Amino acid sequence: MALYPFLLEPIYKEKVWGGRALERFGRALPGGADTGIGESWELADLDATAPSGGGGEPAHTRIRNGPLRERTLREVVRDFGGRVTGRIRLSPDWAFPLLLKYLDARENVSVQVHPSPAYAAEHPEAHLKSEAWYVVHAEPGARIFKGLRDGTTPEAFAEAIAEGRVEELMVGVPARAGDCHYLPSGTCHALGAGVLVAEVQTPSDTTFRVFDWGRTGRELHVAQALECIEFGPLDAGRFEPGTESAEDDATVRHLVSCEHFDVHHWDLDRAGAHTFASRSCAVLMVVRGAGTLRWGEADHALAVRAGDTVLVPAALARVDLSSPEGLETLEITVPEAPQEDR
Repeated sequence: MALYPFLLEPIYKEKVWGGRALERFGRALPGGADTGIGESWELADLDATAPSGGGGEPAHTRIRNGPLRERTLREVVRDFGGRVTGRIRLSPDWAFPLLLKYLDARENVSVQVHPSPAYAAEHPEAHLKSEAWYVVHAEPGARIFKGLRDGTTPEAFAEAIAEGRVEELMVGVPARAGDCHYLPSGTCHALGAGVLVAEVQTPSDTTFRVFDWGRTGRELHVAQALECIEFGPLDAGRFEPGTESAEDDATVRHLVSCEHFDVHHWDLDRAGAHTFASRSCAVLMVVRGAGTLRWGEADHALAVRAGDTVLVPAALARVDLSSPEGLETLEITVPEAPQEDR
């Protein structure tokens, strides 16, 4: 069958720190006004999740449009192979190598860390989780915490945890809409209150909580975290190119480039258009505005708007995105596998 761009169905996660900010996308969120939806898993392909993270259940994204509607992404990748994924490396069970989310922090998210490479090498059940946060919206004065202050030792940090002084030793930076932060696995980090981000990460749900801002009843993992934390200043600048260029009617910023994924931000002018062309698949997370994707000789069309996440299969050699009112989207791609691994 002829493939087409897949609109992806979100999976919502209730969190004690979550809010209702995703309603700004026009979404009908589960629960009532007091139900805090902290995470929307936009693309997930996990056979299991951590009880303290995704709730312990599998998480498999489903397609919500076209002939493949209601099928999981895993099933579609298995059945269509490289026509969907192109030249990227897949696991033997066809799992997709990304996990994409929106995070809505109405309150501070727990201070946490994901396994360092050394820890993951010694603990097969733990998986690396490097991630990037693109700030969609931030309230005045909101902050993001990324890394520990220079000179912080494991002993000093353990003492701060016990005494509730963790914030004193963390590096806090202003959260500003349009900024992007790369957090390699092993970085101690937290989202501050009043921030909505799009999160791009490796497909892992291994998280060790260090500090929960005075909240009780949730498990902490201090011993594991202290084994994982990369002490010293965060050196993520080499993963954040920050380059900007003009292509077609769009301004493009290259936000992140690492071994796991690349993230570009496209800002289409009013009445602008842009052509995406790739030998592998791409995922678009529309963060502002509305527009139309067109593909194929028959000029098929799909309307998209802020909050939509779309996977563009590799079989579509060219996809045109246009917008009468202006549109911003993140384009997420996975580096191609080496020739010998294809």
